[in-house]
Amino acid sequence: MSEIRNIVILGSTGSIGTQTLDIIEEHPDRFRAVALTAARNWELLAAQARKFMPRRVVIARSEFLPMLREALSDLPIEVEAGEESIAEAAEMPEADIVVTAMVGYSGLLPTVRAIKADKIIALANKETLVVAGEVITTLLRDSKSRIIPVDSEHSAIFQCLEGENRADMRKIILTASGGPFRTKTLQELENVTVDDALRHPNWDMGAKVTIDSASMMNKGFEMIEARWLFDCDPENIEIAVHPQSIVHSMVEYKDGSIKAQLGVPDMHLPIQYALGYPGRLESKREPLQLHQYANLTFEAPDRTRFPLLQYAFDAISTGGNMPCILNAANEIAVAAFLQRRIRFMDMPRLVSRVMETTPLIGNVTLDDLIATNEEARARAEELLKRFEIH
Repeated sequence: MSEIRNIVILGSTGSIGTQTLDIIEEHPDRFRAVALTAARNWELLAAQARKFMPRRVVIARSEFLPMLREALSDLPIEVEAGEESIAEAAEMPEADIVVTAMVGYSGLLPTVRAIKADKIIALANKETLVVAGEVITTLLRDSKSRIIPVDSEHSAIFQCLEGENRADMRKIILTASGGPFRTKTLQELENVTVDDALRHPNWDMGAKVTIDSASMMNKGFEMIEARWLFDCDPENIEIAVHPQSIVHSMVEYKDGSIKAQLGVPDMHLPIQYALGYPGRLESKREPLQLHQYANLTFEAPDRTRFPLLQYAFDAISTGGNMPCILNAANEIAVAAFLQRRIRFMDMPRLVSRVMETTPLIGNVTLDDLIATNEEARARAEELLKRFEIH
């Protein structure tokens, strides 16, 4: 029998977190949840704690701590609140794998703590590498920690590179569904609604990631993440719009060969791969039936209709703290769009202005990035007033 791996899930109530718990439930002889954290959904967190009996649960928002403690008062579970408690959960001595499924910038510091504690990290929080790729890469060199990607695209690339000489890699081909607005004109994009943007054709994700997919910002973030994960220059990362979402990504080698990883659009699969690595676990889900997909198509993305994708390439080309500025501005823009304060195409306009007006720092430290994040968010909030719908 394989040794049971202890799992910490940062963001257990979100899409990735709940699906990770599905995998743990399906393989009780392989995995055990030892800590669960959430931002504000204390009721679901309490229900998860009752079911999986972790040693510790943490709610980020301290105002929900009394309700969570009351809900779990009859159980021998440590109940805590706050960002520092989440970071402490990431470095628990008994943890074997830390699943970083928090949304946005909030995942950065807990991931840093997990790296310093030599944990295996199943990374689903792409913003960690978008904001601080160089810093994270340096920390990993001095740690026994290892990152195994959970995003379906990066999991696909990771799998395509297994057993290969990295020096033979010529190009990464990141696939993108194109989101719900793939065929809309620029004029039509000016009038799409929040509800329209949340209707992703293939994937069931949280609201923030779904909006990023609709704007193709998500693919820009994934490009930056791939740059750091696989030590690949951005000019050697190609984006291919693939509406069927069956080919999750590809790697082209110097001899012209292309390896691809295929599967149904189900995040359980890359999560399961990350938790079970280097082995593969038996899946309880329906496998891909190729005959159901007579046509697999690919097309180039339109960076005029989806300018945020281009801004990601611009940010990583500029370097320094610019990707951090990009991420901070985008988080403010997406939140404002979800609150119906701005229109869909106002998001790239706002992000562009923040990138133009926030001071650039070349050689950055973690402290620089923390300060940049705060400054860019404040600048975005101020500039937001120009775009708000009245």
